[in-house]
Amino acid sequence: MNSNFKRYIIFWLSQTFSQLGSSMTGFALILWVYSKNGSAMTVSLMSFCNYVPYILASLFAGDFVDRHSKKKIMLTADTIAAACSAVVLALSVGGCLQIWNIYVVNFILGFMNAFQGPASSVALGKVVPKDKLEQVSGMNSFSGNMVTVLSPIFAASLFAGGGLKLILAVDLGSFLFAFCVLLFVLRIPEDVPQKSGKTSAFAGCVEGFRYLWSNRGIFMVIVTMTLINFFSRLTYENILSPMILSRSGNDSASLGIVNAAMGIGGIVGGIIVSTGKVKGSSAKLIYIPAMLSFLFGDILMGVGRNTAMWSLAGIAASLPIAFINAGQMVILYKRVPEEIQGRIFAVRNALQYSTIPIGILLGGFLADYVFEPFVVKENAVTFILHKLVGTGAGSGMAVMFLCTGVLGALFSLISYHQKDIRELDQS
Repeated sequence: MNSNFKRYIIFWLSQTFSQLGSSMTGFALILWVYSKNGSAMTVSLMSFCNYVPYILASLFAGDFVDRHSKKKIMLTADTIAAACSAVVLALSVGGCLQIWNIYVVNFILGFMNAFQGPASSVALGKVVPKDKLEQVSGMNSFSGNMVTVLSPIFAASLFAGGGLKLILAVDLGSFLFAFCVLLFVLRIPEDVPQKSGKTSAFAGCVEGFRYLWSNRGIFMVIVTMTLINFFSRLTYENILSPMILSRSGNDSASLGIVNAAMGIGGIVGGIIVSTGKVKGSSAKLIYIPAMLSFLFGDILMGVGRNTAMWSLAGIAASLPIAFINAGQMVILYKRVPEEIQGRIFAVRNALQYSTIPIGILLGGFLADYVFEPFVVKENAVTFILHKLVGTGAGSGMAVMFLCTGVLGALFSLISYHQKDIRELDQS
């Protein structure tokens, strides 16, 4: 293990700690926002305000990342994120925190993430040896899901002891630790090209699109993942929290257990991938797990009526994600030239996440104004649905999980057999 890779491990640990702090804040804010009016759309708008600026900024962030220091970009983005948490803390202490304040903060965070994401991805490729990419992908899945497990538990404990203010203070402390590790410990080899003449802010985006268009296999992976993200955002990461809160009598402990179960599933998947023993077709590594996640995760979540069943569904949905991420990582890092990776990752983000805000808004709208009102009616269709998902508040959202489970599984299977994608493993 080379010395800089050891530094990356330390950096990875510090980032895990920082993610835990921000995840606790996010969990607490969801509960706080939903308690204000009980609307799924209100929660959906939190994510919407984060993704829209992320997508728009990604159109020109790639060229900027390729031409500037990755470390400085990451430090700047982290600093602004911490400043946003500090503002929320100040508003909370002053007793004047409003829902729209959180929307504005999420908008700023989304904009900065458009630069930090590609910068972090390129930095990873510069520090991590090529033969360890799958293992690092597994490590990232492990840490991300460990955060998912621990953040609801820690957030609930801290919230009971000191409220939202204490959680925000812990968030800021974890940022400071991660910032110091990035600044003083991690060494990122920088080979920043000199910019010659004036170019359009979107020149890097255009170049990235051209590269992807000429590499149809990679392009089709991104396009299919764009639609898979759409299906997942209609339900998971959108109406999951409102559905469980509605069906459990606003039991935040039940929501925390389900989130923890999802994290455990992700941890198991991350451990399996990080062993380095997962081999075979990259296409199969992406689409077969995606199909299984929809088929067992979403459908079980829809028919489930208690915390145990929802937790089992959460494990089934999250465990395959580590494999999906590893398959994408191998394809991108091994096939995209290092000097244009920032542009490609930025364009990938703009494309792959473009359907997320649509899914978020549509999911919230369908939950509040279509499926929830529909399931209270008495007809032949609702009679069958009541047998599958039960009745009462949240049953309409449960039906939505059934829909995304079937549609997502079918689409993943079709994508796996797409010619350009299968040829990636043959070339």
